[in-house]
Amino acid sequence: MTDTARSRGRDTVPTIIASTAERFGDRTAVVEGGTTLSYRELVDRSRQFGAALVASGIDPGDRVAIWAFNCTEWIVAALGLFQVGAVLVPVNTRFKGAEAADILVRSRARVLVTVTDFLDTDYVAMLRRTGTELPDLEVLVVARGPAAEGTESWEGFCARATADGLVEVGRRSAGVTPDDPCDILFTSGTTGVPKGVVQTHGGTVRVAADWVAMTGLGPDDRYLMVNPYFHMFGLKAGILAAVSAGATMLPEPVFEVERVLARVADERVTVLPGAPTLYQGMLDHPDRDRYDLSTLRVAVTGAADIPVELIRRVDAELPFAVVITGYGLTEGGTAAATSPGDDVETIATTVGRPRPGFEVRIVDGQGRDVDPGDTGEILLRAPSIMSHYLDDPEATALALSADGWLGTGDLGIVDPSGCLRIVGRSKDMFIVGGFNAYPAEIEHGLLRHPDISQAAVIGIPDARLGEVGMAFVVVRPGAQVSGADIIGWSRDQMANYKVPRAVEFVDDLPRNATGKVVKDELPRRRVVDRSGSNP
Repeated sequence: MTDTARSRGRDTVPTIIASTAERFGDRTAVVEGGTTLSYRELVDRSRQFGAALVASGIDPGDRVAIWAFNCTEWIVAALGLFQVGAVLVPVNTRFKGAEAADILVRSRARVLVTVTDFLDTDYVAMLRRTGTELPDLEVLVVARGPAAEGTESWEGFCARATADGLVEVGRRSAGVTPDDPCDILFTSGTTGVPKGVVQTHGGTVRVAADWVAMTGLGPDDRYLMVNPYFHMFGLKAGILAAVSAGATMLPEPVFEVERVLARVADERVTVLPGAPTLYQGMLDHPDRDRYDLSTLRVAVTGAADIPVELIRRVDAELPFAVVITGYGLTEGGTAAATSPGDDVETIATTVGRPRPGFEVRIVDGQGRDVDPGDTGEILLRAPSIMSHYLDDPEATALALSADGWLGTGDLGIVDPSGCLRIVGRSKDMFIVGGFNAYPAEIEHGLLRHPDISQAAVIGIPDARLGEVGMAFVVVRPGAQVSGADIIGWSRDQMANYKVPRAVEFVDDLPRNATGKVVKDELPRRRVVDRSGSNP
């Protein structure tokens, strides 16, 4: 075998799994409740699951869906299906039955691994209540909870494995190539119908490997996994990064601040990525000092609206040695990130510099590069960019140019130091009297107000100016502030066209499972007596 062939052979998930079993077989792979698995045991269980798929008639390229909370079975199923050349289709745990059915139909999934007792929700019953025909779905495996009629229990399904099936798992693992499809992750759907992002083994392995390099993740790390596995962050920067590095995985099914604090203390957690709300919740918890958090080493987060004060507090009050903010997307992985040693202002207000292998351009509406410091759409090119959108050549052609540039739909600026700053989505931009207003930029300004803990801005119609900003804000506990106060303060802090003309006070902002604000769910109405201002 040539050196090139050996190099390409390493760019598959099955090869990573085999390497980890050899290098870290005796190390702890997963700890969940009363279950502790070494990497050797984890790989054995995953091969058994793969052999059960073989016995069920699953061929390379067939799709296997997982609709379940973060748990050991999720990890086992994913690693197992990769080793038989099947393609993973994760399903968002927040989806209702009709939404999940749509993903199963569009992906033509032949197997679904799910649960029947998550947060008092039976996913199988919810799916069946829709009455949707699922012509390709042949097997429903219940990983946790009672197995209803017409489904297979986890134990029963895994018992389908045979000695011949295990041999076939090894044969298929060796046959997977970097160019084979690995996973189909559906976009969050906050901007319309979710699109299926088809990624290859080579692309997926690059995402995981870069995250390991970025964080210094290693076999001595204990990684508390709050980010959901159905998301790119939880799967590729989570499961696959940990497997690549031989780190211990600690699945967390639901984010609850007190439970997270307890697990950090009890299980000596070193790596804890998450949305900014994770760290805000930890910092604000009244009993935080009761928990020993001294083992925490790495924090990784990302959002367009991180308050500088939050990063200052994380730096000052939590023991993380490394705090990183980054910019990633389902279509390509982590495209940019800050570096250890960056100051809090850089970490909070930018997403750092392009990661190795990524090229970044900022372009105007005609696709021309803008002047340095100007705002435009972010284009990305990298080996880890997706293959295509599932069964959607039109959307693929719109997003991905012939020479490999991906149009992200995100608006950004590259500052003089070479750091990328996200200012919003192109669809979110609104025009106030001829001036472009970027919600993320306005939100970041509002977060400097001492009484505001969260903010989201949308554009609303205005007879005179066309559109104006409306802010939805969550105030800090005990704060006494009116909408008029916030608007008056904003006039002193930002250009007039950026100033929100109405303010709505809310208890919290609607967010998806990865922490992004779902602006379509914000009530588009003014509350005049609270806002204290008319546009």
